Amino acid sequence: MTEFFTSVSSRIAYEGPESDNPLAFRWYDADRIVAGKRMEDHLRFAVSYWHSFCWDGYDIFGAGTMDRPWVGPHVDPLNGAKRKMEVAFEFFEKLGAPFWCFHDRDIAPEGATARESARLLDEMVEEAAGHMERTGVRLLWGTANAFSNPRYQAGAATNPDPEVFVQAAAQVCHALEVTHKLGGDNYVLWGGREGYETLLNTDIDREQEQLARFLHMVIEHKRSIGFDGQILLEPKPFEPMKHQYDHDVSTVHAFLQRFDLMGEVHVNIEVNHATLSGHDFDHEVAAAFSAGIFGSIDANAGDDRLGWDVDRFPVSVEQMTLGMYEILKGGGLGRGGLNFDAKLRRQSIARDDLFHAHIGGMDTMARSLLAAASLIEQAELPAIVAERYRGWDADLGASILAGNESLSSLRDRALDAAEPVRISGRQEALENLVARSVERAR
Repeated sequence: MTEFFTSVSSRIAYEGPESDNPLAFRWYDADRIVAGKRMEDHLRFAVSYWHSFCWDGYDIFGAGTMDRPWVGPHVDPLNGAKRKMEVAFEFFEKLGAPFWCFHDRDIAPEGATARESARLLDEMVEEAAGHMERTGVRLLWGTANAFSNPRYQAGAATNPDPEVFVQAAAQVCHALEVTHKLGGDNYVLWGGREGYETLLNTDIDREQEQLARFLHMVIEHKRSIGFDGQILLEPKPFEPMKHQYDHDVSTVHAFLQRFDLMGEVHVNIEVNHATLSGHDFDHEVAAAFSAGIFGSIDANAGDDRLGWDVDRFPVSVEQMTLGMYEILKGGGLGRGGLNFDAKLRRQSIARDDLFHAHIGGMDTMARSLLAAASLIEQAELPAIVAERYRGWDADLGASILAGNESLSSLRDRALDAAEPVRISGRQEALENLVARSVERAR
């Protein structure tokens, strides 16, 4: 195999916070024990195949800018796919990433028929299995690209044409099977076009019934093939559709309850999708744990001045600390992970820019883990929260929650009661506490 990343001669090493080496980790020390577990096992980093190796920098205004010789009209699709996979695993190995993620169409070209597409995918899965055995890199999750092909212009599972539903079912069926074959811990369903552009031609009830039936079929097939990984649904509010049925975590929770899918489907939360839905990352994580549907994370970031899915690498330690705190508080990532669903900026065209991006993202998440673990260890935040709600643990609060009070009984109490003593929310003090944890995270 010919090396592609020739400027990176060996695996990226941890050198510590004082290092000035741009191709070294300053915070990510894979074997360091944090809160009783190795840092690598806490974070479970994954590299996304699509942004890192399939995208060549093209956008709606111009052609690709990046050095991706396996992409282009003069490249044999299958040979290009094999070369791309060689380069990808060279990158995974040199970066030291324990996991990767892919769509079916990322690793194999699409054929003229469903049968040919399946044959090409099977051939590339054999290639992937060999690379995984050689390098020890594991599969965090697989998925099917049921949104790019023109047939999916009006959605896949929610399409008004059942024949399109059939094509999507075949594609997901096969993608789930190859994910199982490669030992994936999860399978993700991203409903890229499962929504609508206008209500004038849309039957919302019908489309949601279709989507629910599709998910039940996925669960049924998961069981039939013996796949024990998580099935994950990825919330996103819009783009490309005006409205998508998996708008945010709470919307997905309501959908799962309505269609008897609780316990079967969890969520893959993307940081930038949380931003687009008008929420903070930590809110979506907390909502998922509260609902019992937390699954995994796509670690990236948006841009506060741009209203679309820009997929930047995470750089804000404070933002990620708040998310990691909720993850640790909820019990950790479990079988999920931190997948860098992020891409280089279009002008970052040097081959080693991909290393710089991932090193920065991994260091950001590692330092955030240290800060979050410090917050957990100090236990100041839960103590302050408990004090704020202590009245609900006393006689009155317990009596209300137990159903022993009525509106009229509480009215009688209020008529002769003194004005309640207000308690400070102490938001600024709490934000300072988080800032101090970030500062001393070492």
